[in-house]
Amino acid sequence: MPEVVNLDAALREDAEVGKSNKLRQNGFVPAVVYGEKKKALSLKIERGRLIRFMHAHHGGENIVINLTVAAGKQIQEKSVLIKEIQKHPVNDEILHVDFNEISLTKRIEVKVPIEAKGESVGVKQDGGVLEQVLWEVEVECLPTQIPEKFEVDITAMKIGDDVHVKDLRVPEGVVINNDPEVIVLSLVPPHKEELVPEAAAVEGEAQPTEPEVIKKEKKVGEEEAGAQGEAEKEKKEK
Repeated sequence: MPEVVNLDAALREDAEVGKSNKLRQNGFVPAVVYGEKKKALSLKIERGRLIRFMHAHHGGENIVINLTVAAGKQIQEKSVLIKEIQKHPVNDEILHVDFNEISLTKRIEVKVPIEAKGESVGVKQDGGVLEQVLWEVEVECLPTQIPEKFEVDITAMKIGDDVHVKDLRVPEGVVINNDPEVIVLSLVPPHKEELVPEAAAVEGEAQPTEPEVIKKEKKVGEEEAGAQGEAEKEKKEK
């Protein structure tokens, strides 16, 4: 289960686009906190502090954050989850962060990744192929109960075996909203290359000769027409 971690931020007085660019030049990352039935709160976070936070907490996904907001001499604390991180398309620099304010006593819906663990006997012994059909599931729980991920032990899987959503080990207090019968992982036989039948190959080689036959038939027809024309000409002259 995720721990609550701390992150410091400061209130922004001006949230215009031009001001955001200047903010980044001065070593800050603009951010916004969205709350249910609340006005969005514009913030700024020191870039170095935010980068260290992301590295320490694997990108901050599904982590409950105690956001400490400084507004002059006043301090506000908000429980938030990261909603979206906008990055530069070339250098991957963090440009903007969106947070969702949450209540620690109210159940929420989030997506949790699924990870296969181990190497199955069906792959090692029979050359099977493990196919992952579903990479994440949607769960409902309290913010402090969000699983980091669902791990699936695949060591005993053989060719023809499937793992369904209903087979996932779900912690107490967590409910998965996906259809329980949906396949998560499947171990299938090794893929075989399709071979072209010999008859089809021979038939394919014979195809280029067909235009030549048509051409010969056309030539014979032209010679017959020419002979008939010469006969009619001689008849008229007589």
